[in-house]
Amino acid sequence: MQDHRPTAKCVAVCKDQSIQIKQWMLGSAIVAAGALCAFDLRAEGHEEITVSHGFTNFGDLKYGPDESLEYVNVDAPKGGEIAVWAQGSFDSFNQYAREGSTASLNQLPYENVLTGTADDPYGSYCYLCETMEYPESLDWVIFNLRDDVTFSDGTPMTAEDLEFTFNLFQEQGIVEYRNVVSQYIADVEVLDTHKIKFSFTEEAPRRDVVGFAGGTPVFSKAWFEETGTRLDESSDMPFLGTGPYLLDNFDINRRIVYKKDPNWWGADRPINQGRNNFDTIRVEYFADGAAAFEGFKSGAYTFRNENSSKQWATGYEFPAQENGWVKVEELPDGSIGTGQGFVFNLDRETWQDPRVREAISLMVNFEWMNESLFYGLYARPESFWDYSDLKAEGPPSEGEIAILQPLVDEGLLDASILTADPVVAPISTSVNRPLDRRNLRAASALLDEAGWVPGENGVRMKDGETLEAVFLQFSPQFDRIVNPIVENLIALGVDAKLDRVDTSQYIERRRSGDFDLVNHSLGQGYEPGSGLRQWFGSETADNSSRNLMRLRSEAVDRLLPVVIESETLEELNTSTRALDRVLRAEGFWIPQWQKNVHTIAYYDMFRYPDELPPLALGELDFWWYDAEAAEALDAAGAF
Repeated sequence: MQDHRPTAKCVAVCKDQSIQIKQWMLGSAIVAAGALCAFDLRAEGHEEITVSHGFTNFGDLKYGPDESLEYVNVDAPKGGEIAVWAQGSFDSFNQYAREGSTASLNQLPYENVLTGTADDPYGSYCYLCETMEYPESLDWVIFNLRDDVTFSDGTPMTAEDLEFTFNLFQEQGIVEYRNVVSQYIADVEVLDTHKIKFSFTEEAPRRDVVGFAGGTPVFSKAWFEETGTRLDESSDMPFLGTGPYLLDNFDINRRIVYKKDPNWWGADRPINQGRNNFDTIRVEYFADGAAAFEGFKSGAYTFRNENSSKQWATGYEFPAQENGWVKVEELPDGSIGTGQGFVFNLDRETWQDPRVREAISLMVNFEWMNESLFYGLYARPESFWDYSDLKAEGPPSEGEIAILQPLVDEGLLDASILTADPVVAPISTSVNRPLDRRNLRAASALLDEAGWVPGENGVRMKDGETLEAVFLQFSPQFDRIVNPIVENLIALGVDAKLDRVDTSQYIERRRSGDFDLVNHSLGQGYEPGSGLRQWFGSETADNSSRNLMRLRSEAVDRLLPVVIESETLEELNTSTRALDRVLRAEGFWIPQWQKNVHTIAYYDMFRYPDELPPLALGELDFWWYDAEAAEALDAAGAF
């Protein structure tokens, strides 16, 4: 974990499934209500039925059936190995269980019914299915599954496997997922060997329903029954899936090797041309980022997505780079910002007072950090939808005011939200020292007003309690960032400290809510939908891998259905901007830092297309191996 995206390689995120289960929650990104290349049938009752290879809620699908992707090199050679790194440890290959530390890239053996692309943010396409059928009402969807899909052991995938997997998640999946899906999917019915129907509840938002069904991975029913494996328990092997890679070998807490399945069913599919090009993908584990960087310099692994500004600015002058063996590049990143920040645990009474939260926020001097620690490489997050049309900017529009006005009238929001610019993090004018005296005075006034006054030893007290602020971390790379914040807070009279624990403790404490402030990435998708309830809904505050801050806000709860039920892109943009304003006004988040480029280094034996898609770097997806260049590096002694 480094100082750019602290949760990007964090096992806790893998474990808590804020990344891995998103394919299950594709209602927020890939669901659709219409499609190109479709034809109409008539159902009983004369309701129009559409049969299509894909869906999009907005506009047209970018790709027709059986088209390869524009951003890949369809003639990319196959072979070779790419090696990356991960931090910490692992003892399980089951990303869906609460127990254990999940192995990196453990999702490689799995595939979903529908898939997206890196250049079509609103489109979804049949992948394990040939076509899908749905009525105009979107009361149900039928997936006509491909009859050539096989699991990695060669057994055929059928509708029964899909039904089994769905039910498995309903019986043994995490509570937050089960609670959401049970409100949306009423029934799953196998109609034939390769035909399955998902029926939706009346109250389920129609923009989301197909995504809940199409985001389903497929596991082998026979394998689960034979092995007795459970979804809610750790596993020393991946589940049997249909994906392009298999687990080859591993050494606990040291490395994992995944190998290409030579009999993978999807190798010749047009959508897979130019993809999954490496024979093996290796993951090397390191205790911390510093050790990992040294490993890269010595050739222990071959591709590094650098998320430490210090190392990016000062560390990339070493023999392998100077010899031309290692390439160092910045490549554009067109995705939505990470929304990365510290979040408060709002279940703790101390942090329920917005004045106290604002005071703590004032002590985080980003401007000094960026100048002194980050070498000017970063911008500070402002929105949960930075770099997109969904971001709230300037005073609210008429459409936003119409959404927000009722909440103001009912006293759920301050009237200023109707006229003011959206909230941004406090700005510091002190770039030469970490403590901004002006912000210190403002923070002190806020705490005095909130009843937290200095005691005899200078530490602030209220009703006999000391004002404490503990930053939970597990990576030593964060010490240089958090410690100056701690010193600023101590100057304010706060009993602040950095509590750095091992990976397993970090995972458990983050999950159980045993923290004051912790890292979290809150960046959202281009088509916000039902997944917002997991991030921000009061109903998920007690047990959510996404609502770590335990947010319970009636105003937010009232806005979520407005976003979820938006039918047009204009409605979605307007309602999301209104939500963005309210979330930022809640003040549960201290924005950290982000950048809109990929900072990467790799041994000069990998190649990528001339023009990358906006939504993916794709090093494990559509990059490829140059065998001649690799031989030259090996001959020169690069490894």
